[in-house]
Amino acid sequence: MTDEATLRIAAICAVLSIVENQGDDSSQVGRKSGQAWTQDHIRMNMGLNTLMNRNSARSPWR
Repeated sequence: MTDEATLRIAAICAVLSIVENQGDDSSQVGRKSGQAWTQDHIRMNMGLNTLMNRNSARSPWR
């Protein structure tokens, strides 16, 4: 490898380690499900059952 390629790899590794140490990855924020209130309102806006109905339908009452 050339010195330039080695420096490029080192720079990429440094940036990745900084991003991982900062906590939340901004590229993954949209994939998180969010709070129950948010999930419930998204489901209602899409015309689906509320979160309470969905959770109670998963298993029979005992």
